[in-house]
Amino acid sequence: MKLQKILSRFLRLHPKEIDLSLDRILNLCDKLGNPQNKTKVINVVGTNGKNSTIQACYSILKEANIKCNVYTSPHLQKVNERFVFDNQELKDDELSDLFEEVEKVNNNQPITFFEILTACYFYKAAQYPENINLVESGLFFRFDATNILKKNLATIITSISKDHLDWLPKNDQTIQKIVFEKTSNLLNSNIIVAKQNQNTMNYIKKNISKNQSNKIFFNEDFSFTNGENGYFYYEDKLGGLKLPEPNVLGLHQLENISTAIVTLRMLNFNIKDENIKIGIQKINNIARLQEIAAGKLKNLVKDNLFLISGDHNEDGARVLNDYLQSLDCNKHLIVGMMANKNHEGYIRYLKNISSITTVDIPNQPNAISGKKLKDKFKNLPNVKYAESVEKAIKSIELNRGDLLLITGSLYLCSEVLNLN
Repeated sequence: MKLQKILSRFLRLHPKEIDLSLDRILNLCDKLGNPQNKTKVINVVGTNGKNSTIQACYSILKEANIKCNVYTSPHLQKVNERFVFDNQELKDDELSDLFEEVEKVNNNQPITFFEILTACYFYKAAQYPENINLVESGLFFRFDATNILKKNLATIITSISKDHLDWLPKNDQTIQKIVFEKTSNLLNSNIIVAKQNQNTMNYIKKNISKNQSNKIFFNEDFSFTNGENGYFYYEDKLGGLKLPEPNVLGLHQLENISTAIVTLRMLNFNIKDENIKIGIQKINNIARLQEIAAGKLKNLVKDNLFLISGDHNEDGARVLNDYLQSLDCNKHLIVGMMANKNHEGYIRYLKNISSITTVDIPNQPNAISGKKLKDKFKNLPNVKYAESVEKAIKSIELNRGDLLLITGSLYLCSEVLNLN
């Protein structure tokens, strides 16, 4: 209860949820003694795959007995998920104490929710100066609250695609502008660029051409091939590795894992091959093609495969479809989305779907209603609306061997996890 009261106060500090600027957080961090300058950070920017890449890095580093701090967003069930220090999530009382200390220093000055949370993270992270910090950026990077460092260990650029276009002027809603916002202000250290659409890769290369960092590109400096019999093959300039398939689903996860591996090997953390082999089989990647194996909602699905995946943009739908097409079964989707997404663009990537049920996302005023979403999908066969996730599941005729997937938003996945 105490923690929720503090978070409510944080939400009232600024009239906007997002206000792209660095002044407020820089002022607060200055009052806190600039803790961000006392940390060893790997920044992760991009559109898709940021959290997955971070979780792969984290799992491998833990296996190598290297202590980490981790900052990600959004949280799915509790705000504590955003605050991992010394390989442990902060407990409620620890988080409350941290929040109150920073709140006192802020002295009721205007600052957005994400900005003050970010200041809290760096303030705590400075207490662990030898730990590796894995820090996920927000929707863009140039004016993102995490972009307040003077130096870092590396910047990982994951897959970049069109998303959050409502934050750009109409004439600037292009992939070139998104690449500019995400990569024009990177520090001079090491830049690792994950697999990209070729045009996007060209834009990234052009945009970072004057940056003096050591640059590592997918397919030029590292790569992977999908193997057989439960293995895949990874290669970079340090040599090749035959690796077991990870515990996460989808070919795109091999892209994220390979990006994590090249980053950690390049940074000379003395990680052994065995750490990588074991680490990639222990990745904790919530709501990214996550199987729900037990719980209240799983009981309704019975013996059928039940997955949730927070894919919410066109590129996310594309890689999701690649996975779905690898399965020989009937696929049933429950979909809820935020209002600012390209709903028609998202759903057109998902092929050979047996049924689609749209739902509302509770407690999310910026979500599109399930009924409006159904209207946007009206040209697709077998689309219906249900008032809740539970009613949606009950309305679907699942036969033995069918798949049920809930997707379209991380916020919807959060609701599913809470209900389950």
